[in-house]
Amino acid sequence: MHSNRPAPSGAGHRPLVSVLGASGYLGSVVVARLAQLPVRLRAVSRRRGPVPDQTVADVEVCPADLTDSRCLADAVADADVILHLGKHSGGWRDADSPEGERVNVGIVRDLTEILGRRRAAGPPPLVVFAATTSQVGRPPEHPMNGSEPDRPETAYDRQKLTAEGLLKAATEASVLRGVSLRLPTIFGQSWLSSVPDQGVVTAMARRAIAGRPLTMWHDGTVKRDLVYVEDAADAFLAAMREPQDLTGRHWLVGTGRHDTVGAVFRTVAASVAEHTGEPAVPVTSVPAPAHAPVIDFLSVTIDPAPFQLASGWHAQTALDEAVDRTVAALLEREETTTKEPHVRT
Repeated sequence: MHSNRPAPSGAGHRPLVSVLGASGYLGSVVVARLAQLPVRLRAVSRRRGPVPDQTVADVEVCPADLTDSRCLADAVADADVILHLGKHSGGWRDADSPEGERVNVGIVRDLTEILGRRRAAGPPPLVVFAATTSQVGRPPEHPMNGSEPDRPETAYDRQKLTAEGLLKAATEASVLRGVSLRLPTIFGQSWLSSVPDQGVVTAMARRAIAGRPLTMWHDGTVKRDLVYVEDAADAFLAAMREPQDLTGRHWLVGTGRHDTVGAVFRTVAASVAEHTGEPAVPVTSVPAPAHAPVIDFLSVTIDPAPFQLASGWHAQTALDEAVDRTVAALLEREETTTKEPHVRT
């Protein structure tokens, strides 16, 4: 472990927050947010992730393989709060593998056993888990609010649901205080992190920057609840601040905006045109490939009111603003990487 600043002598107790998956797309933004708070921050991931140079927090960078239970025990030792943002990097398409199960379920199982052996005064540690709205399976036609029965259809969703169940059982046993945040599509680039977004919105922004048309496998009326990555990070901080009404349950995080895919893609095309001065690329429909998953043709909408009322969190970033930030970041990074170094002659 490496600390980038010493612990303040004589200072009052600062809660220790351990972020698992700190170098990932969402985790790196959560770390950047936490670094500006008066906490002790332990950033844990398989590879070292960036930490802001100027921080309010006392920061430890802890490279660790979380599938090794001994490393995991060190990573969460004495933690008051554990934010579990790690997942199998292969995603849902190849989650049905020993590695997928070990990462998506095994880490949570080990975590509950490790915390079950802890004997400490005070309340048990708070564990906030990054789950997914797709655990419900085929989405209903109405906005989901978290009360729907879960009928997961993919290995990834089944694994996430199993892990969530382990946390709920450990909460009932007073081993920990578990909160599960089910996330929809998280998107966008943030200046808080250089970790790239691999999702469809940013992929379309890259296509538009390259002057290529934006294609859809349907007529564009399919709806999605898209949450900007900084707003998603703030949802975890909100759960840290107000855990008492959240503990022991899962909550759906969303904007409640329900944007159509066609409108999102047109927003991307317009933003790129505004930034580059080039004509907006067309947004068109194309035949879907045979392997296209059925979920791509179904609307996924969320009623975020229960989580908003319990936590005080609201998404702050409008779609056009989030897209503009993403396009600006992509263009800035493209310019930085393509700029030729100056050579003296």
